[in-house]
Amino acid sequence: MRRHAGLGLCSSCWQRHPDRAFIRGAHLAAQLGDPPGWLDDFVGYLAARHNPASAAAMVSTLGRLLTDEQSNHPQALLARARLPGRSIGPLARGLEGYFVSRALALPTDQEGQRAVLRRQRRLDPVPANLRPAVGGFEAIMISNRERARRSGTRPRTDHTIETALATMRDFACFLDSGSGKHDWALVDRDDVEAFLAALPRTRARRLSVLRQFFRYARRSRLILVDPTDGVTTGRPAKGFTGQTLPIDQQRALFRRWTSDDQVHPHEALLGLLALLHGASSQEVRQLRCVDIEPAAKTLTLDRRPQPVPLDPATWMQLERCLAHREGQRTANPHLVVTRVTKAGTEPASTAYFSHLLNASGVPPRTVRCTRLADLVNTMDPKIVAAAFGMDPEGAMFYLADHVDDTRLESRNP
Repeated sequence: MRRHAGLGLCSSCWQRHPDRAFIRGAHLAAQLGDPPGWLDDFVGYLAARHNPASAAAMVSTLGRLLTDEQSNHPQALLARARLPGRSIGPLARGLEGYFVSRALALPTDQEGQRAVLRRQRRLDPVPANLRPAVGGFEAIMISNRERARRSGTRPRTDHTIETALATMRDFACFLDSGSGKHDWALVDRDDVEAFLAALPRTRARRLSVLRQFFRYARRSRLILVDPTDGVTTGRPAKGFTGQTLPIDQQRALFRRWTSDDQVHPHEALLGLLALLHGASSQEVRQLRCVDIEPAAKTLTLDRRPQPVPLDPATWMQLERCLAHREGQRTANPHLVVTRVTKAGTEPASTAYFSHLLNASGVPPRTVRCTRLADLVNTMDPKIVAAAFGMDPEGAMFYLADHVDDTRLESRNP
């Protein structure tokens, strides 16, 4: 077996040697002659977050960037280290985390660029004759979002814009294949009604997007008459129409998340926080270790005015999550750390949380809505809104429009 010349180790032991990244960094510093002042500290930063082989490989890649006769300014170096595609690459993530924490460079707009690519993928299938108007609608939504950010109001999220573009893509393809219309000025109310009838459950949301688009089209002189005028959602006033879980299914989920040791601690924690405390996936996703108070057995959730006291079952799963996080040897401040995020400081992805309860057969939103609907219909909605940090209108959304007969006082005839 071949041995390392300097340390006398076999190849397998050399791959796992904890000083491998530091030795590679020392060789790189000697090769450069005048290395940047942050190089040694950055090598230690990588070694503390990656295995020796990966850290040494990233130092080698960094050496190629430092010797390519281009600017070695941190911002320029970070730009060259980025990989094309959905991920910027492990070296770029490491450089970004290190430079941003030391105020040496500005963070990359990776999420913004990924959003641009996602929007473009929704525009490409639109027929050529109808695409310019949809592209202009996208530009208007982006402009309105920037204006909302400057004014301090609530801007549209990337998901909202992408959903609107997906609706317009589907409508444009429907016009092209079903009606044979290649001009927005030819669209009439019958086309809108036929498109909305294809998916009745999403009628209200899709109609809202169509109304926004045709208002823009009329202001831009693309159409003379708005085809959505007079089209209704076909349902009564807005109220809660989502699914809730019956009590027997809630008990089965509680037993699964408290007594089954085979369940992943992340799933059990998210399930119990949603089932018992009405926590959303976003609140658990942003939960940091500093938000946990072990002495009082409470945690601070986003937007809630007071710390949330935990019951023994939820606290036990929280301790399982802490033990799982300790085994990952990560410096990420968040409680839920995945294989992708353990080397950085960002929270786990939204997609990870949206699929976290797949094994239990229920989405997190349904579990949370069950708890909120129960609380709002048995307590004062204003108290629930104040406790959860919600708007009063948001809590009233879960209020039932009928009175349960079992809660009425029995009257003798």
